[in-house]
Amino acid sequence: MTFKILFLGDIAARPGRTAVQELLPNLREKLGVTAVIANGENAAGGFGISHAVAQEVYAAGVDVITLGDHTFDQKDMDIFLTQEKRIVRPINYPHGTPGRGFATYEIGGKKIGVFNVMGRVFMRDSLDCPFQASRAHMMLHKLGEHYDAMIVDAHTEATSEIAALGHIWDGQASLVVGTHTHIPTADTRIQPKGTAFQSDAGMCGYYESSLGMDFEAVIKRFERAGRFAMQPASGAGTLSGVLVEVSEEKDTKGLATAVRPIRVGGVLSQTEE
Repeated sequence: MTFKILFLGDIAARPGRTAVQELLPNLREKLGVTAVIANGENAAGGFGISHAVAQEVYAAGVDVITLGDHTFDQKDMDIFLTQEKRIVRPINYPHGTPGRGFATYEIGGKKIGVFNVMGRVFMRDSLDCPFQASRAHMMLHKLGEHYDAMIVDAHTEATSEIAALGHIWDGQASLVVGTHTHIPTADTRIQPKGTAFQSDAGMCGYYESSLGMDFEAVIKRFERAGRFAMQPASGAGTLSGVLVEVSEEKDTKGLATAVRPIRVGGVLSQTEE
């Protein structure tokens, strides 16, 4: 016996939210998904998430939202993260940061753990070590005992770092998936000890853009000095993510039996008819 979990990559501004709102309800039913987890750290205009935007994402069929380096871009996030239990921010922010980096949710009769960690390579060096944070969690929580499935969102810039994180989690999670780069990678697989992996889930957003942002200001930033305000690009978004099938059998409980990328809508090649 198995059940399915769909993880969606970074929801980027309105095109990403629209893609999720229009495509997820039917996709969730078609695929027979038990739970949907999505990275929402770019959902509000490309920078962070707000209470109102989070409600839109939940209403579209997302059960849990993960975050990243834009966690605190929107107003009053310290209060929002304290109150909102369905959002998980990176666990390796400094001690005392509002919110939680791990939580277990009862969804569809399954206990699903969600762990959010942020990389340090090309990111913020003030973060605690993602490897030590991961190992500390593994000491206290066991796949198949404390939860039926475990999803790890590793918000990383460097593929070398997410690959290493995937390796140490192998056998301890159902899926380790990268977010942040907004580009879906082609390394989807089940690792030797049974944990599914993909370096980046891609974004839910408009791909004729620079990571969801309009090209004009981005190119100016590349070409010359100065401050140029970036604006989200407009266009038909693609819903991008990873679908993992999770074992319920005693000896393999919580490990992946199958995994594949999901791309629906917009301009990317499609995985679903």
